Amino acid sequence: MLPDISHYFPIADPTLIFFVVLCIILFAPMIMAKLRIPHIIGMVLAGILVGKYGLNILERDSSFELFGKVGVLYIMFLAGLEMNLKDINQKRFQFLIFGLLTFIVPFIIAYFTGIWLLGYSPMASVLLACILSSNTLIAYPIVCKYGLQKHSSVMLSVGSSMIALTLSLLVVAAVVGISAGQSDITFWVIFVIKVIGFCLGAAIVIPRMTRWFFRHYSDAVMLYIYVMSILFLSAATSEICGLEGIFGAFVAGLIMNRFIPSVSPLMNRIEFIGNAIFIPYFLIGVGMLIDLSVLFHGLDTLWVVFCMVVFGTIGKALAAYGTCLGFKMPLQSGHMMFGLTEAHAAGGIAMTMVGMSLMMPDGTYLVDTNMLNGVVMMILFSCIISSVVVENSAQKILLSEMNPVEENNVGDDEKIMLPLQHNEDADTLVNLAIMMRNKKLNRGLIGLNVVYDDIDSDRNKNSGKRILAQAEATATAADVRMQTQSRLAINIANGIKHAFKENDASEIIMGLHRQKEPGDSFWGAYTQGLISEINNQIMICRILRPLNTMRRIHVAVPSRVEFEPGFYRWIERLARLTGNMGCRIIFHGREDTTMLIQQYLKSKHPTLDAEYDEMYHWKQLTSLAEKVNDDHMLVVITARQGTVSYKPAFEYLPKELTESFPECSLMIIYPDQNGQPQDTMTFTAPQRQEKESAYATIMKWVEKTFKRQ
Repeated sequence: MLPDISHYFPIADPTLIFFVVLCIILFAPMIMAKLRIPHIIGMVLAGILVGKYGLNILERDSSFELFGKVGVLYIMFLAGLEMNLKDINQKRFQFLIFGLLTFIVPFIIAYFTGIWLLGYSPMASVLLACILSSNTLIAYPIVCKYGLQKHSSVMLSVGSSMIALTLSLLVVAAVVGISAGQSDITFWVIFVIKVIGFCLGAAIVIPRMTRWFFRHYSDAVMLYIYVMSILFLSAATSEICGLEGIFGAFVAGLIMNRFIPSVSPLMNRIEFIGNAIFIPYFLIGVGMLIDLSVLFHGLDTLWVVFCMVVFGTIGKALAAYGTCLGFKMPLQSGHMMFGLTEAHAAGGIAMTMVGMSLMMPDGTYLVDTNMLNGVVMMILFSCIISSVVVENSAQKILLSEMNPVEENNVGDDEKIMLPLQHNEDADTLVNLAIMMRNKKLNRGLIGLNVVYDDIDSDRNKNSGKRILAQAEATATAADVRMQTQSRLAINIANGIKHAFKENDASEIIMGLHRQKEPGDSFWGAYTQGLISEINNQIMICRILRPLNTMRRIHVAVPSRVEFEPGFYRWIERLARLTGNMGCRIIFHGREDTTMLIQQYLKSKHPTLDAEYDEMYHWKQLTSLAEKVNDDHMLVVITARQGTVSYKPAFEYLPKELTESFPECSLMIIYPDQNGQPQDTMTFTAPQRQEKESAYATIMKWVEKTFKRQ
């Protein structure tokens, strides 16, 4: 019989509460990444699970009140810091029009939805309208992956978000004032004066104080404490003026925007501490207030969720597509504008918490349980809609506005890096790189060995030096210079990434992870992390036979790969390899792609023995097993998530290669891609990327289970 432990819960000890919260902050993003759910929602869901309406694990003590207040101010401050005011200033008129539309249209629709369909009071309807009028750029990281930050539709969305959020906060501040029982003409005159006075005062005082402080002090701790002091001073001052604290925090972020560059160490510290403690603590605290059981007690909450999701989406869609038509922009730009402005997260949660603290004359709070639950579920659905729409529109924009890359984009930036981990791979990888390098440039190779910084680091480092010495000897024998480097790292992928940047390398050639057992990972411990963090070309090789004995090279080419900036780089590398090996190369792909490959090779390598075979669909990859012999090499051109040529079928690539090509030599190429890797983490960006979703894992388990039966 299991012991009764119910009397230990809810946990009231502050130390244990903090420990549990830290565990949630640590593990929740991992789980949410697998489920493809935005982590900001994951924290709220975790709070629901551990709160009194869930498993009743934690007691919502005063720490949640304190950290909740700090967290909501932190969110609004970061929202202001992340606004790109320079880009907004370039097209002020368009930003103003779209900003007003994306605020006014959803505001009107949401207000009357609250009055007519939900039966809310005018005050509660206004607050609901503010929540649905604001938006959070939750899908902006997707835009960065595609390199569309400077696209007109994206810039318009960023600028309009600032305008919509500012106006929403002003209306919320007015709601707070009215709830105090003041709503005559005198109140509005005083309210306008206070808003203008506060903004002017902050705009005059804060820059002067900041400029003086930054000139005289450079200590990292002092700079951070100063920024935090300004944040809470501005929030406190706005509350003294009768405005809401979140408005003051947002204004402080906007004003200090130009003093804190987005790539500065100070900005990194601000985001790090906020993302590590304050913001997750606040979100977990919000989740602990939510009672999901009301969803099953009746249709009231479901009706609230339905109205918020549907009419909130309609409002943002009308504003986006109306602006698109008015400015005669392409339809795909309208899709992008709608997707970016659809998500409600940080601002919506902040304003909801303000409403929960406002007591009405009848003794009830402005935001009740139904409305709180509705807002949280609305945020979840809006984030999903936003991510899907932005992903699809980004791909279509690239395909419609981009032409296939030019032949001259091969470049002379060649600087090949070889991460070497095993003796068996060293000679092969060096020879492979030598065959692919441009002899005319006469560039040397970079040999790298990274070992874990642990108790065995000295022994492993000595072993790595022997591997590098072997590789250097192989390169020297071919009259090729090789620069070698050995380094320690806690994370192998990060060690390779930092070395790649320090040496200004152009591409990586590395060995494929050696699977020791049938259930062992195809990629190994660090390959996936390296792929997601480096946008340059990465060639992953498993060479089972001497290169000079290979008779064929089969290249599987996916559709749309010609739109990637690294298209001609890998063609050039394979052409040199084929020429030096004296074998035949066969390209398998769609006709429009292989035609471009053929044109390039006829122009640059007219004597190359090349064939072209149509492979209309990527599902035909496994059928190549009949054509690839033991003395052939299979080259697979794949793509990272968020690139033009990426397709969901790539998730099954390890399984297909393991089952269909177990005994042949492999080369997997990730070409140069557009966009930028997400080196920094913001409160709106995902904290972790998983190559394979939980849904794919479940499907694999189901397939294995049924096969056994």
